[in-house]
Amino acid sequence: MDRWERFRRRIRQMAGREAETVLLARDALIIAAGNVASRLIGLLRETVKSGLFGSSGPLSAFEAAAVVPVQLYDLLVGGMVSSALIPVFREYADQPQELRRLAGAVLVWAGWIIGAVVLLVEIGAKPVAWLLAGGLDPDLLDLTADLLRLTVLAVWFLAAAGVIGGLLQAFQRFTLPAFTAAAFNAAIVMAALLLGPRIGVFALALGMVLGAIAQVLLQLPGLHGLWPRPSVYHPALRRILRLYLPVVFGLAVNQVAILLSYHLASRTGPNSIAWMRYATTLIQFPLGLVVTAISVAILPRLSRLSVEARQGRGDLEPFRSTLAAGLRMVLILIIPAAFGLYVLAEPVIALLFEHGRFTATDTAVVAGVLRGYLPGLIFAAVDQPLVFAFYARQDTFTPALVGLICNVGIYLAAAMAPTLFRPLQVTDLAVANSVQWAAHAAIMGVLLLRQVGSMRPYGLSRLALRVLVASLMMALGISMAWARLPLPHSTTGEALHLLAVGGLGTLIYLLTLGALTRLVARPSGFAR
Repeated sequence: MDRWERFRRRIRQMAGREAETVLLARDALIIAAGNVASRLIGLLRETVKSGLFGSSGPLSAFEAAAVVPVQLYDLLVGGMVSSALIPVFREYADQPQELRRLAGAVLVWAGWIIGAVVLLVEIGAKPVAWLLAGGLDPDLLDLTADLLRLTVLAVWFLAAAGVIGGLLQAFQRFTLPAFTAAAFNAAIVMAALLLGPRIGVFALALGMVLGAIAQVLLQLPGLHGLWPRPSVYHPALRRILRLYLPVVFGLAVNQVAILLSYHLASRTGPNSIAWMRYATTLIQFPLGLVVTAISVAILPRLSRLSVEARQGRGDLEPFRSTLAAGLRMVLILIIPAAFGLYVLAEPVIALLFEHGRFTATDTAVVAGVLRGYLPGLIFAAVDQPLVFAFYARQDTFTPALVGLICNVGIYLAAAMAPTLFRPLQVTDLAVANSVQWAAHAAIMGVLLLRQVGSMRPYGLSRLALRVLVASLMMALGISMAWARLPLPHSTTGEALHLLAVGGLGTLIYLLTLGALTRLVARPSGFAR
């Protein structure tokens, strides 16, 4: 028995609600720690890439080719882990031999299916490259196809790592799966530093394959007692497929949207895909660090409360209360992050990326793209707990349908815009993404309220208003502070200036939010 199992046993001896809170907090901290490690190494990865390759055409070719293995993994395995694999694996917890045979069957079938897909991509690499980046020059398009033939091999190992991770999570072994993304990014960084000067962007593609292998190797020590036993059939395979079908449609829609976004970006200039990628990296940091950790932490409780309500053992008030608690944390943390990034976009991007071939012009363009994304960041952050709430109620069809409607509408408008108004710019695509995120969150919120009832008693709208006011005051404060600081002449100076201004902004935000909260809490003030 490892130390975490002993910890869980001691916790279970505590009072039920207190024990559940401690376990959820522990699991959330593990997930958050893994996200922090992954995002930090991911930022290092982008910094290394910018220093070695800038925003060059070859880097855009790699970014396009790198989409394929990630998309294939998300489509074939990634969404299945939480929606189907973990629930079914848990049902066989008391049948270890059957569990090992089921896990082996999943790995075998995943290997066969993905092997066939990989073969098709290898054969049709050039047409796939055109779909990804048809606006690139012919030489860059050929480079994209060559890179694609290498990067697609990573999906085999990504799939194996995903199945193993699902098996570990089903038995609440979260630590190793939480750090697989960090291992993946670390391998890319090492390959780029060691091989980039010799083989160019092919070092990044090789790093992806090595990173996927590292994900598998990292998790193997956690499989004691759970080693899969190769098998070609298990009766639970059909049930896994049936559970996954409602999810795969939504994932397919999202992957098509990503492909279309890259294709449209390639038609706005040879550097546009790389610019969008840098901005997206900065957006994904708060989403992964804050929103994913909170959403994953509340999902098990939401699922349990939904089952209890359906079985008549309670009403939906605890469900609404738990969801409100998650949304409250998201609002308090994400809104000021969006305001801060908006004001400090240029210095943040310059500190992280403006090295080597990444120029001040690149910084200015990426800052514009980032500012186009930031309004949507708030809605995307709210949207994820809402989607998880639907999943907890075993409704995967509604999020998929809403995603289809929003994606089709937004990208159709983006594709038609050049013929109706003006030539498409890369910042237009960022704004289109923000509009899509806002529309999705709004529709999901309305539909969820119809299912679970009003959230008004929890004061979320009033909290959002207070947070917006406090964030605006913070933004004004850090804007004035940054304008009065002397220009730094070194990377260390830039980092210290950002830390100082960020600390000042955090203080302004907390003091303002605290004052507003005390004001509305007065008996003569507004109700919470």
